[in-house]
Amino acid sequence: MIPEFAILGHPNEGKSSVVSTLTEDDSIKVSRTPGETRESKSYTVSLDGKPLIRFVDTPGFQAPRQVLSWFQSYDGQADQITAQFVKTFKNDPFFRDECELLDPLTRGAGIIYVVDGSRPVRQDDLAEMEIMRLTGRPRMAIINSKTDQQDYTPDWNMEFRKHFNAIRVFNSNTASFMDRILMLESLKSIDQEWEPRLISVIQAFKTDWEQRIRTAGTIILDTIGAGISFSISSGLKPGMDQGPVHDKLTKKYQTHIRRQESLMFQKIRLLFKHRQFEFHLPSYSLLNHDLFSKQTFELLGLSRDQLALAGAVLGGTLGAAIDTAAAGITFGVFTAVGSLLGAGSAALGGKKMSQQKKGGFRLGSDVLRLGPCKDPQFLFVMLDRAFIYYSHMVSRPHGRRDLPAPPLAANGLKQGVTSGFSQAQRGICLRYFKHLTRRRIIKDDKSIQAFESLIRSVLSDMASSQGH
Repeated sequence: MIPEFAILGHPNEGKSSVVSTLTEDDSIKVSRTPGETRESKSYTVSLDGKPLIRFVDTPGFQAPRQVLSWFQSYDGQADQITAQFVKTFKNDPFFRDECELLDPLTRGAGIIYVVDGSRPVRQDDLAEMEIMRLTGRPRMAIINSKTDQQDYTPDWNMEFRKHFNAIRVFNSNTASFMDRILMLESLKSIDQEWEPRLISVIQAFKTDWEQRIRTAGTIILDTIGAGISFSISSGLKPGMDQGPVHDKLTKKYQTHIRRQESLMFQKIRLLFKHRQFEFHLPSYSLLNHDLFSKQTFELLGLSRDQLALAGAVLGGTLGAAIDTAAAGITFGVFTAVGSLLGAGSAALGGKKMSQQKKGGFRLGSDVLRLGPCKDPQFLFVMLDRAFIYYSHMVSRPHGRRDLPAPPLAANGLKQGVTSGFSQAQRGICLRYFKHLTRRRIIKDDKSIQAFESLIRSVLSDMASSQGH
């Protein structure tokens, strides 16, 4: 039998939000309306088809003092008190919610009692705590502060110590993966018999989390590699006007890259179990700017100085392309005026560009070609956008239906992750970029492996820092 815990508490204390976060299930209805949950519903967490742990979302207490009065007058077997209450009042409308919330305890469920730490302790709360003590079930109390304006945690802790085996602050609006793990660690202490099973659950969760991070890295690596190396071409008939062909290729190129990025985002979102039918990025997200917009290239990627320094270190044809980008010929700048000269083109860099290219395209006797990308800034911009979306998904609690405002960034500064890379890390990225764009038949395994290792390291660090 897998461990099962009933989430109990007063109406509108955040029980459903806690269940949603613990189970990573954002389909659970979370409402500000008291009493929205009227029937108990079980949510089982499974990995690879194997059930691991179950949480039961329950209605809130409606008549705790009356229930406590019955419990205190009960003179039967102590271990049957909960089952006898449910049997006695299951058809009584007055105790409908209490029978629903206590029923999982008759099946052996433990108790997770949720309170809103931003309000004071009331008499009804004391009655609820005493009811749970009298059930004799293993129990833990959670302080789920719903606002930052007031904090009655010390008062709650004082009362909890009289009634519960364990106490934990767990804010379902901000809880990270590690907060979930620490919650499960605390549950081990409320009943020694459950400890071996909970140890197994915790290890399974950790292993699954690490696998998700590795998978996210693979998704990002595949998408960026395909995007940087992507090219598109169109045939030209003698005397044909190149303008319409140019515009058509430009649109197809951008549409293809956008579609691949969107697919990458979708895979990452599902990987971290954010399955809401309609998901909106927070209003402050930099991803609300189009991939090919001027704003995107102004806010993400490397600065001109960083690009120029990287070019000086690596040298060669890549250095020439970097010099061109650092001089201001970047994808974002030119797309703002409808041109694709720069990151989306097959730019050769330096003086050769003006001699061999027109509008960002290679000229041949009968073909116009766009790509593969030769502006390294595009690699850093794509990486930043992937990192930003990943950070949204890896840190977003499933029980939260809104997102907080972000800290304000200084004007004029790059706001992505890659601008904070060390010179060595930028070098790894550029060697990988050089490998992609040189179309080598033999893979440069060292540059690929170094880049993959860097990306996975960044993703792991971002996941570890979530919520802190």
